[in-house]
Formats: sequence, structure tokens, C-alpha cells
Amino acid sequence: MYSFNAAEFNAGLSLAGPEIFLASAACVILMLDLLLSDARRHWSGVVAVISLLVTAALAAAQPVSVKVVALGGLFELDRMAQALKVVTLLTVAVVFVYSTDYLQRRAILKGEYYVLGLFATLGAMVLISAGSLITLYLGLELMSLCLYTMVAFDRESGIAAESAIKYFVLGSMASGTLLYGMSIIYGVTGSLELAAIAGAVHNGLSQNIGLIFGIAFLIVGVGFKFGAVPFHMWIPDVYEGSPTCVTVFIGTASKLAAFALAMRLLPEALAGSQPDWSQMLVVLAVLSMAIGNIVAIAQSNLKRMLAYSTISHVGYILLGILSGTAQGYQAAMFYIISYVIVAAGAFGMILLLARQGFEADKIEDFKGLNARSPWFAGMMAILMFSLAGVPPFIGFWAKLGVIQAVLGVSYTWLAVVAVLFSVVGAFFYLRIVKLMYFDEPTDDAVIGGSTLMRTVLSANALLVFGLGVIPGSLIALCQRALQ
Repeated sequence: MYSFNAAEFNAGLSLAGPEIFLASAACVILMLDLLLSDARRHWSGVVAVISLLVTAALAAAQPVSVKVVALGGLFELDRMAQALKVVTLLTVAVVFVYSTDYLQRRAILKGEYYVLGLFATLGAMVLISAGSLITLYLGLELMSLCLYTMVAFDRESGIAAESAIKYFVLGSMASGTLLYGMSIIYGVTGSLELAAIAGAVHNGLSQNIGLIFGIAFLIVGVGFKFGAVPFHMWIPDVYEGSPTCVTVFIGTASKLAAFALAMRLLPEALAGSQPDWSQMLVVLAVLSMAIGNIVAIAQSNLKRMLAYSTISHVGYILLGILSGTAQGYQAAMFYIISYVIVAAGAFGMILLLARQGFEADKIEDFKGLNARSPWFAGMMAILMFSLAGVPPFIGFWAKLGVIQAVLGVSYTWLAVVAVLFSVVGAFFYLRIVKLMYFDEPTDDAVIGGSTLMRTVLSANALLVFGLGVIPGSLIALCQRALQ
């Protein structure tokens, strides 16, 4: 029987300090929004960004040398959790900066957007530090429920409402499947704590048919949250139908949470069954790279193209995880962080070019961008080159890392497939560059955006280039996080 220890409980609360602060800040912003007029609503965004930066500072300042488990095994803090939390918080802060102008131009700037975003971020943080199947599920559902609502945030948009319903129905099915898999794992191992599950699997349960059955259900849930084929059906419609300020949130912060979900469930809790889940991930990885890269070629909507691009990149991330080695996990973490940085910039460019009554979400909307703004055409080119995996941009090092990881475990054929589909994918990324530099502009409107947004977006793109030229710092961070 578990006996309550006040000192241990208080120590656990101190470890969860960043989460507690963020939850409190979200509640404060919810109350503050009641006092603000529409003309001053942007102050909710300012306070939200400051709250995220303070939370990131609190998370980064926590001394983490070894994994610490607290709150009766529900919460754990290690270097991976610390790194992913900081990256997630900074990413959401950038998303909020990009979104404010977009929301103002459409007269839908409401405090609820920031509150829902903060609670979704809180769910991601809980998931990242989950030490139990219960905490994993609670964090995932808190994030997911907020995302469903954010997709339907623009109540005047019929396509947004349709996307939200699709997302909610399919997401509920995936959550149910994941929960069923967790219940099977609990029934087989007799524990909800990830460390205890790992011990039970190592002590002779690795070939248990019930465990393998449970893993299959977990893979379905993880695959949906990642957007891996064949559980990708929601991504193109939700990306296209959502307001772009919500699309960028789903395409960045939620992917970091999905990565944490996969790492907690598979390498941490079920490492003893690695050969079984690796074979399942091989199928998802190959299908994701194939469908994502091939179908993206046929897209005329840039948000749908980036949706299929996300699916293809998920395939590469899964390559690192399925390798089952420390090198593979580090490469997968490097890939997800670098992808999130690039994706935030790509969606940020759509937000920058958008204006009242014009979404700038068609590929042809980028025609002749160099004639309108050589600087931001250059920034978009950097982002597209990185997504295509062209050296020396960060995307090249990300793909090289996961390919080396699968070569290290003798999956030579998988490495060949990855390289081939990377070449296929380069076509639709480079097509954007061609349109910007070699086609005549179809729109001569002045590019808007606040000075802050333009500055942050420029820094975002330059960071992609800088980390590509000097990738050592991010590589070292991932290695340190997963030692």
C-alpha cells in the first residue's frame, strides 16, 4: 500500500513547478481577457508569450543530472523531458507571435485562442514528463481536446467546423484504441508505471502474445497522433480547413508531444519487445515516406502540400525510433526538433502573406515573391531547401542522421528507400523556389505583418541556416538528452 509522505509530495510538486506556473498563467489570462476591450485584446497574447518564456526559463533552470520519479510514479523528469519542454514552450511562443496579426486582420482575436493554446501546451508538458500510463493519457487528452476546439475557433467558417468534427471523431477513435492498448499492457504486466512495465517485460514477458497484442493497439494510437500512414487521413483536411494560426500549432507543438508519447511508450516502457514494435514501425515508416512524398506532388494548396510533407517526415522520424539504438533515438530527436523549427517558419510565411479575405495558402500565391520581397523570398527558399534535405541546411543533417541509424542496424534497404523518396520529395519543395524566382507575380499587394513578426520570422529562417552550417550544438543537446 502506498503511504503518503508530505516531504516527497512537496519535492514532486517542485519538480512540476513549470507546469503549475503555466496552468496558473492560463487561468490568469482567462480572467484578464474578461477585462479587456476588443481594441486591447492583443495584451492577452503579450501576457501569454511572456508566460511561455518564463515557463521555459523555469524548465531550463531545473537541475537534471539523473532521471527523477515523483508524485507516486506519475511524474518523471529527465534530460529528454527538459529539452523537449523548453523546445515546445519556445515553439508555442513563436506560434503566438505569428498568430496575433492574423487573428487581428480577421477580427477573431480572442483570448480563448491563447488560453486553449496554453492548456494544450500544458497537456504536452504533462505527456512529456509522464511516468505512468495514466499521466500519458491525461496529458494527451488535455492537449487533444484543446486542439479540437482550436480547429473550430473561427465560428464563421464552415470548413473549419467540418475539419474539427473530422479531427474529433477520428481522434476519439485513436484515443480509445490507445487506451485499450494501455489496458491490455496493464493486464499483462500488472502495473501502470512505465519503469515497472519495463521491468516486467525484461523479466520474461517479451514474447507474451497478450503484450504483443497490446503493443499493436499502442502503435495505432501513436501512429494517429504522429499522422503516420495509414492513420493519416485527418492531417490534410485538418491542416487545410483550420485557421492557419491553428495549423501551425498542430504542425509543430503537437508533433513534439507525439514524439514524447512514442519515446515513453516504446523505448522506455517496452524496450524488451523492441524487435516486435520495430517491425510494425517499419511498415508505418515506409508507407509514410511513400504516400507523403508522392501525393504531395499533386497538391495545389500549400497547406495540404505541407500536410503530406509532415506525413513523409514522420516516416523519417520513425526510422530513428525503429532502429532501437541510442544513435537512432538521438537522430529521431534531432529530426523532430529541426523539423518543428522549419515547419514553424514555413507556416509563418503563409501567415505573413495572408491578409483580410486572402489566405495565401495556394502554391500559386507565392509566384514572383522575389519581385515583391527579395528578403522573404530568400527566407522561404532557406525553409524549402531544408525540408528537401539540401546541404548545408539543417534538414540534410536530420535525414543523414536517421539514415545512418538504420544502416547501423543493417536495414540497408530501408536507407535506400529513404534516399529515393527524399529525392522524390525534393521536387515539390524546389517547385516553390522556382515559382518565387522565375514566375511573374500574380499579386502586387504590399506584404504586411508587424515588425515583431517579420523579425521573428527572419530569425526563424536564419536559425535553420545557422544550425545547418553549425549543427554541433543541437546534436550535442540531443545526445546529452538521451544518454
